[in-house]
Amino acid sequence: MSSQVEYRSRLSWALFAGIAIAVLAAAVARTEPPASGYGKLVALFEEWRDFERPPLLDGAPDYTEARLAKAHEELRRLQSRLMAIDPAGWPIEQQADWHLVRAEMNGLDFNIRVLRPWARDPAFYASVWTYQSDTPAHEGPTHHALVELWTYDFPLTAAAEAKLAGELRTIPPLLAQARRNLVGNARELWVAGIGNLRDQAKALEELREQVAGAGDELRASLDAAHRATLSFVDWLEEQAPSKTEPSGIGKENYTWYLRNVHLVPLSWEEEVALLKRELDRAHASLRLEEHRNRNLPQLRAIASPEEYERRANQSVTDYLEFLESQDVLPIRDYMDAALRARIGRFVPQEERNFFWTAVHFEPTTLWTHFYHWWDLARMEAQPHPSPIRRGPLLYNIFDSRAEGMATGVEEMMMHAGLYDDNPRVREIVWIMLAQRAARGLGSLYVHSNDFTLKQARDFHVAWTPRGWMREDLDLLGFEQQLYLRQPGYGTSYVSGKYLIERLLAERARQVGDDFTLSGFFEEVDALGVIPVSLIRWQLTGKDDEIRSLMGR
Repeated sequence: MSSQVEYRSRLSWALFAGIAIAVLAAAVARTEPPASGYGKLVALFEEWRDFERPPLLDGAPDYTEARLAKAHEELRRLQSRLMAIDPAGWPIEQQADWHLVRAEMNGLDFNIRVLRPWARDPAFYASVWTYQSDTPAHEGPTHHALVELWTYDFPLTAAAEAKLAGELRTIPPLLAQARRNLVGNARELWVAGIGNLRDQAKALEELREQVAGAGDELRASLDAAHRATLSFVDWLEEQAPSKTEPSGIGKENYTWYLRNVHLVPLSWEEEVALLKRELDRAHASLRLEEHRNRNLPQLRAIASPEEYERRANQSVTDYLEFLESQDVLPIRDYMDAALRARIGRFVPQEERNFFWTAVHFEPTTLWTHFYHWWDLARMEAQPHPSPIRRGPLLYNIFDSRAEGMATGVEEMMMHAGLYDDNPRVREIVWIMLAQRAARGLGSLYVHSNDFTLKQARDFHVAWTPRGWMREDLDLLGFEQQLYLRQPGYGTSYVSGKYLIERLLAERARQVGDDFTLSGFFEEVDALGVIPVSLIRWQLTGKDDEIRSLMGR
């Protein structure tokens, strides 16, 4: 048997064994009394998830200070019950599930103690979402009664009309409650959040045109939601001059959040050092690529809708053929459709944001980042056996794996030979890494209150090569606001990439000559979209990072 076949055989058995263990655990959870073992953890997880969703107040989720104070007391009891469950001796996969529950509970604790989005962040009260996130759940803190317009097909059926009308009815009482809850003094969160509510008003106006022929119930709910949103925007603007304090959470809180909620084994200071290094590496590598390619023709941007349609679709075909022919990644049935559904359309040059500038030079540079959509398709087509990791983790705990893998694959595919026939494209990969490192560094300095949002945006623009990140594009403001709202997210692209690369190196060292890229990606994907530190523990058996995150 060849070494590669032998490794694949071992990998298949390992994956089969892991799935079998999880299936057995799920069966045990259904049959054994919830007083001991993994079944007790699953029961507590289900109770925790029910508890995490707030009760209703006047038809909207209750985020009042009094309710949250009581919730914090109950949370401590749930945490005590979790700590009373001793997972030692369980299979590593089940021990990892225990840590996922711990991380989620820590997430709510941090939100109540420090982040307090319901009290500091007006954007928390935005309800209307017109697009699907490319990660398992929306990036950033969101409330529990979102209106996911992207899930509706228009024209609406009678049942869909009734459902949408009911969802829109939560907006007026929620925004009325928000005026009482928003007692924070974080100026930049406040001012930036006004834009989110303005966007909601615009989305509701556009929805009104889409449902012009709808029944009285939907039109009444829509009109009430629109009026409440406009009134809320006016109130936010009236209050804005009184908001005077910085919005960052500080280095100590940032580090606690990284380590105890997102299970990232780094500190604020270590992330600064890492992102500085990656920013320098990206710029230096770009200059070396430019020198290497100095005698080659410059890349030419796509110039018409017809050319875009042709090149975008052909690039999907070529990318998948590369992955299969070079044994880089196992090909699944959903992969082609998942990419083609997201190729977008031609955008005039003056309207292109950073990423669509890259796409119009070479579409594949963004398709590699679209590993995201394969993650989501896999979660739907092949639900994980563990009920704890089957759906999206709360509080964006998935970010090191989701964003780290998507960003890491951009460079990995380049090194694996994807652009060997067009070396100029390698320059784009380094530009993309520089942009990710620059925006992440800016977000770190905003959270330490060394930068304002404006300074972070200026840094972001200045350190993105070739002027591809512009001050006048919405993407700039969106990204820096998101990373202020969600600590750790702005750096997860680069820090998660680093953790994935380190895991690849460790796993290759363990497997030796039998290591293959396709085997590595298959192993990682099989474990779900969970923190890289837990994936590393399961694949390598090394628990040093997890012990350090527990303070042991």
